[in-house]
Amino acid sequence: MSVYTTVSADDLDAWLARYNVGRLAGLSPIAAGIENSNYHVTTEFGQFVLTLYERLPAEELPFYLNLAAHLAREGAAVPAPEPDRTGALFSILNGKPASLVARINGEPAMQPSRAQRIAAGEALARLHRASASYRARLTNRRGPAWWRQAARAVRPYLTPAQAELLAAELHFQVGYGREKLPKGAVHGDLFRDNVLFDGDRVAGIIDFGFAATDFFMYDLAVAVNDWCSDEDGALREADAADMVGAYDRVRPLTDDERGQWSALLRAAALRFWLSRLYDLHLPRAGTLTHAHDPAEFERVLRQRAATPARLAARPQA
Repeated sequence: MSVYTTVSADDLDAWLARYNVGRLAGLSPIAAGIENSNYHVTTEFGQFVLTLYERLPAEELPFYLNLAAHLAREGAAVPAPEPDRTGALFSILNGKPASLVARINGEPAMQPSRAQRIAAGEALARLHRASASYRARLTNRRGPAWWRQAARAVRPYLTPAQAELLAAELHFQVGYGREKLPKGAVHGDLFRDNVLFDGDRVAGIIDFGFAATDFFMYDLAVAVNDWCSDEDGALREADAADMVGAYDRVRPLTDDERGQWSALLRAAALRFWLSRLYDLHLPRAGTLTHAHDPAEFERVLRQRAATPARLAARPQA
């Protein structure tokens, strides 16, 4: 990740006094992710992850943190934020809103097995079932309005072929959001590095910094694009069928969701291609900076546009 806000041991020890976690025993930056500043924290009483939110305004943080707390209460595989002595889930550290969550004993599966893909699909469906009773709403800040803004910003850096692809996809996605599909609070970024495993069991889903109110099926499309694509961006059909089938067994998909599957896969590919282009060409200052390669999702988008994916209708009982 990119650590944009440096935190010293003295800074953190003073901040931790508001929590019932004991004195600081260890602090180290986490080298993954690109949006926020994250640290591993060890105290007298346990191990935690500290997150300083670099872009999220403090007034939006209750949506994310209360969502995580709600999901944990409902039994989803999500670590709950640690409340301070007043019950607050975040406070200001070095000028940034910051939160603390218990560290999960697990590792991401960057080359997931079939069993792990199935477990991830089931876990996402359980998350969506739990989030259906979460009443807060927040417009997706990486949704269509942002796509258009980011497209204007990155267009000077594109080749003619890339500019043509971008314009065609934005035109194709006009009207996104108007479909009558099941929606609610979604994770928004369920890549392989945001799911921690203990063997083949999902130990925890982390990093809700892109959570928002959106289509559940879009959230599944984000995951499938990352978990089930080959090096050329093509969809590995058998892997996708495993993951979608596992999801469907926990939260059955509607016929409308199945009908929009191809368009949602394309929307998810467009969103992450634009994000990576933006981070590459218009980076923020930070340390440990690592911008993900936009070419990966350019390939995914080209493949999804050229070869529409389809899901069969649910068999009639």
